[in-house]
Amino acid sequence: MPSYRAPLRDMRFVFEELLDAYSVLQTLPDQREFTADLGGAILEEAAKLAENVLAPLNGPGDKQGCQYDPSTHAVRTPDGFKAAYRQFAEGGWTALACTPQFGGQGLPHVLNMLVEEMTCSANLSLGMYPGLTHGAINALTSHGTPEQQEKYLPRLISGEWTGTMCLTEPQCGTDLGLIRTRAVPQADGSYAITGTKIWITGGEHDLVDNIVHLVLAKLPDAPDSVKGISLFLVPKVLEDGSRNPVFCGGLEHKMGIKGSATCVMNFEGARGWLIGEPNKGLSCMFTMMNSARLMVGMQGLGVAESAYQIALGFARERLQSRSISGPKAADKPADPILVHPDVRRMLLRQKVMIEGCRALAYFAGLQQDIAHGAEDAETRTRADDLVQLLTPVVKAFLTDEGFTCANEGLQVLGGSGFTEDWGIEQLVRDSRITRIYEGTNGIQALDLVGRKLSLGGGRAVRAFFALVDGWLKSNAEAPHAAAVTQALRQLQQATLWLASEGSKDPEQAAAAATPYLRLFGLTSLAWLWSQQAQLAQRQLDAGSAETQFYSAKLKSADFFMARILPETDALLGEIKAGKATLMAFTDEEFAA
Repeated sequence: MPSYRAPLRDMRFVFEELLDAYSVLQTLPDQREFTADLGGAILEEAAKLAENVLAPLNGPGDKQGCQYDPSTHAVRTPDGFKAAYRQFAEGGWTALACTPQFGGQGLPHVLNMLVEEMTCSANLSLGMYPGLTHGAINALTSHGTPEQQEKYLPRLISGEWTGTMCLTEPQCGTDLGLIRTRAVPQADGSYAITGTKIWITGGEHDLVDNIVHLVLAKLPDAPDSVKGISLFLVPKVLEDGSRNPVFCGGLEHKMGIKGSATCVMNFEGARGWLIGEPNKGLSCMFTMMNSARLMVGMQGLGVAESAYQIALGFARERLQSRSISGPKAADKPADPILVHPDVRRMLLRQKVMIEGCRALAYFAGLQQDIAHGAEDAETRTRADDLVQLLTPVVKAFLTDEGFTCANEGLQVLGGSGFTEDWGIEQLVRDSRITRIYEGTNGIQALDLVGRKLSLGGGRAVRAFFALVDGWLKSNAEAPHAAAVTQALRQLQQATLWLASEGSKDPEQAAAAATPYLRLFGLTSLAWLWSQQAQLAQRQLDAGSAETQFYSAKLKSADFFMARILPETDALLGEIKAGKATLMAFTDEEFAA
């Protein structure tokens, strides 16, 4: 069975050649000392950690899962997780892109995304413990008081403690206005938090001694809607060392990510402290959620890469039938299944979508660094607009493709894939949740059409169109420029249709949201694949010795344009079909 190997060559191609990230980052005052030598060394060490420490625990962790002790409310993670997490934290990986003010290394956010990809490929369950902590770190960095920051951020950033996001309750998920958890003011300035939260990643575990819960709750007499939500910091262990009355009531019995502790959390008058302003918890929550949504996109990408590696390794070794065009391995009883067109179709679809999604994710991550660090306010705003616009696309598109790639990978293995022997069935199970949590992909599509397209009066989407259109005008001779132009025009048509029909009837926009997000994702990948092909051709023309790598890029772009991009025609038709066929059914007719 093949073991995971970090795809460093392609990661570096996107980071260094496509995005020219080192040059871009060194224009930012806080990143001027970030060099290619430093970045390369970090990626090499991250690859070793992922391949040699995290990946070997992935299969055993899935089989063993987390164990709950109802007598103590304690949760034990799979064997080896605690030592691996300690090595991860002590190596500084939890602090990579965090602010130096509280012990972080201050390195680029986009670099952290590359490390996250490798972590998610190697062991998605284990990677979620430090991954979700970053949501808590970002919320406290943006909205916490100086005292809260001084007390909690150094230990969260170092990995000594972990953090959670406690949002969902049994009766509500997306509609957070329905939450029932209550926060009652106390004389000492704290609040007594009472309620139940479900599906809480890392709510209880044995990796660290303290867990910092960020909890949505309502104050007495708060508006009974999202306008009445506040955010509170509720530590598992209080400053005096006593246990706060917040307990794990049990573990969810899940389809996948079994090494990640997904908990029911009961807050029984637990002491908490307000983060930000009263009844303004929604804005604090989005600071957490936006960070988490980009991370979940990387989970989809990471799992897809692992599944592809397993499928490719199997296809090279598995002997089955002869090639239709004649034997390719005459010295063997049959040819490797890699020779068969349909197997190639599945493998190439995985390869091409993974490499395109990697480019889109890293592009969004680089914009995040520009938005935080550029000297010019206009540059920061333009980059932040792109991050806001692309966040739901990265989350939804990459996780849709992550599951599809894992599923296609399993299909390549046939019956072997359906067994536990090759590990790919675990990846299918693990990847399925990525399309659901941190806001289902349908919610991401609604966020895109309902909020992000109207951001700044349409400023963000116009900037994206101008960026792609400007590149096309300057690179009219680039490979597949005509196909990208057509896809961009289709996306613009769809956007105008949404603006026209959605303004008259919001249900029209909602009905078109999911195909619109996919159209946006495919158009973005077409643009990025054209750029990758152009770079590859230039390298080949210049006599690069890496002919295999760059030739594969050209052929991958050809495959994408010929066999995947034509889907945009159908998507535009689906968008323009409107809501009629969706909304015409009565409730009773669904069962007819």
